Amino acid sequence: MGIGDASLTGIRVFREVAARGSLSAAAGALGYTQSGVSRQIAALERAVGARLLERRPDGVRLTAAGRVVLRRAVVMLDEADAVGRELAGLAATGGTVRLGWFASAGAVLVPEALRILRASDPGVTVVSREGSTPVLVRGLRAGTIDLALLAAGPPFRAPDAEDPPLVLEVLSERPLRVAVPAGHPLAAAGHVDVEELRGLRWIAGQSAAGERLMGVWPGLGGRPVIAHTARDWLAKLRLVAAGLGVTTVPPSMADAMPAGVRLLEVRGGPLELRRLLLARRPGRPSDATGRLAEALRQAARPGERATSGTAGSADAVG
Repeated sequence: MGIGDASLTGIRVFREVAARGSLSAAAGALGYTQSGVSRQIAALERAVGARLLERRPDGVRLTAAGRVVLRRAVVMLDEADAVGRELAGLAATGGTVRLGWFASAGAVLVPEALRILRASDPGVTVVSREGSTPVLVRGLRAGTIDLALLAAGPPFRAPDAEDPPLVLEVLSERPLRVAVPAGHPLAAAGHVDVEELRGLRWIAGQSAAGERLMGVWPGLGGRPVIAHTARDWLAKLRLVAAGLGVTTVPPSMADAMPAGVRLLEVRGGPLELRRLLLARRPGRPSDATGRLAEALRQAARPGERATSGTAGSADAVG
């Protein structure tokens, strides 16, 4: 037996588990029971003769065999979906692209890119969803999303260690800034020395994975004073506007400041650069994917041409 003896349903379930990182999350997305998902995975493992998933307290992780099967499964399901689209008579000039994006990209960049795409290629349909970097990378590997916008900070490592590496294109590289209330004594100068940030009251929140504090200037040392915690960016900035604290602002949010907030350049200390990355799986992207990629480039860097590269490859998207 082999993967050719497995059902497409079982392969789709496996891909969803790989993308979601847990059996229960996949069951919820597919409308299955968790036991139903487990049965499909067990049947697929019998067909290929290998264990595909390692069960862990925080979800599941693909085994070496699971990673091999996933790469083949993505190709098989893409072909099956292409047959379905062709039989349905989908126009060659259109197509659907699945886009994943990190939280702050939804404030300005994603809406602007979709506006550009609608004007240039109205036949292309985009289905998008927000997620953390690990979630989006799993979605790319599993083939449940076609493109992902990722945020990266120093030392700018690859988002995962899988082989082959994802194709990564740098759309922009800009410094982190600090948002302060418009009436704050620091607001008038338009910039602030890093030493002046010590002792301020910060509005912060945990990252999606919960492993680091977001919203406090990196490397200040000591224990920062956290006045308020919030994960929603609009809530953070409204708290700043109300004079209740300060927070860091990623470049993707720079054009979305509400009234009463001033953005300050931070001088002194290491330059805290943040990269905006466009990621996809290796291989030739579809025409629709390339058109969306171009719209994202335009939205990220108006009038400029983005540089490109990969964690091991030099191809760009599109």
